[in-house]
Amino acid sequence: MKILYVEDEIFLGKIVKETLESRGFEISMVTDGAHAITEFRKFNPEVCVLDIMLPHKNGFEIAEEIRVIDPMVPILFLTAKSQVEDVLKGFGSGGNDYLKKPFSMEELIVRIQNLKNLVGKKKEVSDAVSLSTFTFYPTKQELVSSLKEPIKLSFRESELLKVLAENVNQKVLRKDILMRVWNDDSYFNSRNLDVYITRLRDYFKNDSGVEIITLKGVGYLFKVEG
Repeated sequence: MKILYVEDEIFLGKIVKETLESRGFEISMVTDGAHAITEFRKFNPEVCVLDIMLPHKNGFEIAEEIRVIDPMVPILFLTAKSQVEDVLKGFGSGGNDYLKKPFSMEELIVRIQNLKNLVGKKKEVSDAVSLSTFTFYPTKQELVSSLKEPIKLSFRESELLKVLAENVNQKVLRKDILMRVWNDDSYFNSRNLDVYITRLRDYFKNDSGVEIITLKGVGYLFKVEG
């Protein structure tokens, strides 16, 4: 399991990182809040473990930005704060769980595993996405319509459609798509994105209820009706 761990207490961070790695977790540790989102985009973690009191950007702010990029990834806060308003603020910013310092490593591991299992179940339930007359199956990488044969999507096509489907009738930034699908927003991958958008438009061309609208200089609007 890949975990993004954001913690500015170097000694504590080293202990937590080494312990989790000894249990088979893959850890990317960041010590400055200003670098957390860049690492999130690059590392693509399955769980985020965030301290709250951090230099330059606190854990609540990081969580809010993560939620814009990925509404599903589990977020666990680690903090010395325990006031009710802090707990509520943590959940309000997109957190799934809250663990007070000092904590035992066994409890941290159990909480991380529980969060991963809960989100895994949610994804399994929602693994059939209705898009007008189509149904998109992300795991099988298939786009199915009652009007024609199922379309077997490539990995990139499926990942791109997954990002769009997570943001139906909402603006999606071009850079966010590039970082989610390619982990890189280079010019070359930007041109690749244009090609894949054209392919998806072709798949949906006979369904007036689905439209991928280009927002020039911004990104795309995935419009779905019905």
